[in-house]
Amino acid sequence: MAAENYKQDLNDLNNILKGERDEIVRMAVIAALIKERHPKCSWVGYYRSLPSGELILGPFQGPVACLRISKGQGVCGAAAGKEQPVLVPDVHAFPGHIACDPRARSELVLPVHDSQGRLRAVLDLDSHAPEAFSTADQDGLLPIARLTYASG
Repeated sequence: MAAENYKQDLNDLNNILKGERDEIVRMAVIAALIKERHPKCSWVGYYRSLPSGELILGPFQGPVACLRISKGQGVCGAAAGKEQPVLVPDVHAFPGHIACDPRARSELVLPVHDSQGRLRAVLDLDSHAPEAFSTADQDGLLPIARLTYASG
């Protein structure tokens, strides 16, 4: 997607979420807007980080997904463990990939931190197309992911 599209998404989300502090509502709205506006995404959603390091499914758009992901497992676990984005052009080449949707071919996972810098969740985007995501997508989506725990 073009950078200006992500800027428009960010602007629209800032307006929609203004005054809303509930993290579940914020997650649901962000996932819905990304899924609606970016048709290359087959699945968009959050996995919330538990104190144990396990990830548990949060608000999402798309087919039913894995409910829990063990610490360090799959692309989501790697992003949570490193607290860094993980961009995977071919999920079948990613060691330990978890195939929640066997049709998924590429994935982008972004860590989501609260205002104190603690990892609270990951934002996961899947696509049925190989190499669907780029560093431009990653850069465009990072400010959107940060809105999850913005002050509202």
